[in-house]
Amino acid sequence: MSKRRKSIPAEATKVFSGIIFDVYQWQQTMFDGSVQTFERLKRPNTAQVIAVVGDKILIQDEEQPDGLGAFPSIPGGRCDPGEDPLTSAERELVEETGYVSDHWTLWQETDPVGKIEWTVYTFIARQCRKDNEPHLDAGEKITPRLVTLDEFIMLSDDSHFYSPELVSTLLRMRLEPTAKEEFSRLLFGS
Repeated sequence: MSKRRKSIPAEATKVFSGIIFDVYQWQQTMFDGSVQTFERLKRPNTAQVIAVVGDKILIQDEEQPDGLGAFPSIPGGRCDPGEDPLTSAERELVEETGYVSDHWTLWQETDPVGKIEWTVYTFIARQCRKDNEPHLDAGEKITPRLVTLDEFIMLSDDSHFYSPELVSTLLRMRLEPTAKEEFSRLLFGS
């Protein structure tokens, strides 16, 4: 995946440290030679999982304490400091659903917002099996459920689906049968 912007420059100054977001500012030379202050947020990367159980996809109905109700999502969350994205995806899958897998593929890397240094890693986990009970964070209510590929693709119509960076890809599958077939092979094999 190509990035839309350069990384926050080394000479940038952190002007705010938050729990999730940090704010950086730096002086940027403009095309006409003038200088302006640029600003960008930085946050931990996210790892999320399209988990395959048999011929179904594991999604979840999730609630957060600051939300307006349940919303569909896929397992995932912030990468811990120093944690690589795959380790984070494995951890989030077992914490949120109790499922594990030995068959992982990095499917997409997305930088969803130009003014935030943040990457969302989407993994496919095949042949998932229930290994434990979920261990949810205090701020999570999660109900896992299995859906068909067609039901998963139709999440592109749900304005509350918590992975908006996947919506254009899911819509493409609805419009291009070959894209859906390729995705199906990736998930389930031939």
